[in-house]
Amino acid sequence: MTIDQPGNSVPRGLPFVAPCRQLDPQAPFRWLRLGWRDLIRAWRPTLSYGTTVVLISYLVTWLAFRLGSYVLVFAALTGFVFLAPIVAIGLYEVSRQVAAGQTPMMVVSLRGIRRVFSNAMVFGLTLLVVFLVWARSVSLISIFLPMENEPAIAEMWPYLLAGIMVGAVFAGITFAVSAFSLPMIDDRETDAVTAVVTSVNAVLRNKRAMLNWAAVIITSVLIGFATAFILFVIMIPLLAYATWHGYLETIDASAWPKAE
Repeated sequence: MTIDQPGNSVPRGLPFVAPCRQLDPQAPFRWLRLGWRDLIRAWRPTLSYGTTVVLISYLVTWLAFRLGSYVLVFAALTGFVFLAPIVAIGLYEVSRQVAAGQTPMMVVSLRGIRRVFSNAMVFGLTLLVVFLVWARSVSLISIFLPMENEPAIAEMWPYLLAGIMVGAVFAGITFAVSAFSLPMIDDRETDAVTAVVTSVNAVLRNKRAMLNWAAVIITSVLIGFATAFILFVIMIPLLAYATWHGYLETIDASAWPKAE
């Protein structure tokens, strides 16, 4: 396993981006095994965080089908995108406690969230901007590809194809930005910009492994949807724990001091 060291640097002796290791394509499956180990050892906080995600999912669904107000649904989704990093940080803290041989405790996890709250919010704001631009792009599709009130299936294909293409672009951006940035923010004394650039760099330098990781995430989300969000109780924490181990294997952030 080799380390790619970009040549850019910033003042005070810290590089602009943390170097990344070269991963083999099977790396994501190692992360899942390690994540499952953490889940078994920390089942109580896992259920707490997982249940929170499920309840939020049901809330958004209820707003969509009961209230019939797209404004409220949009507000709920944007709020979820903004707060999702907080849930993720809490789960990373659980993995940190497991690695340290400690009994995972919610109070310690919440203390970790408070420690990196400002940087997590900056990252959440970044995701929110991407989400808003994404939503705006989808609305523009309906302007350039208008449909009748009850379009035939054949007439919907151009609209659906355009929506999938736009969605794929923004999903790829979101994936690259968020793959390793939040774990780095939680693990090291660094800023959100450095963490985001580090994440994008690592994804671009490990395309095959990260494509496999993206496939794992998509499959897990689809399973969650297929079970009416119920398996999100396990799937979301498992992905978070696996992401933490993926960060530890991929990113060499030793130049930055440990977050305490």
